[in-house]
Amino acid sequence: MDRIFTLDEARSLIPTIMEEARELIAARADLAEIAYDRQQSGTSPLGGLAEIKGIEARIEEVLSRWTGAGIEVKGIAPVLIDFPAVLDGVSVRLCWIEGETSLGWYHRTELGFPGRRPLP
Repeated sequence: MDRIFTLDEARSLIPTIMEEARELIAARADLAEIAYDRQQSGTSPLGGLAEIKGIEARIEEVLSRWTGAGIEVKGIAPVLIDFPAVLDGVSVRLCWIEGETSLGWYHRTELGFPGRRPLP
């Protein structure tokens, strides 16, 4: 069964999520830079295949921690996650996206990101 978060539970995880998201964002940028450099010149000062594999493993570790905790990862560029929840008897997703400093949005489960509203 999928985990259902209370608003307080989800909000208590946001500081850790933000810290881990910073790690993921840095790794994402390193991957982009390595790929670009290798395409342009065949090499990158950030490394080669071994470094790419290591960066990918770091990203996967963060994503696995989140999904293992019941958090739904919707994207990594930008980082977008949902916490399954129930508000007023309705299935919703408490929604956080890279750049936000708190958990302040939700959307009905079936509507997704376009149905995003501020939390009451």
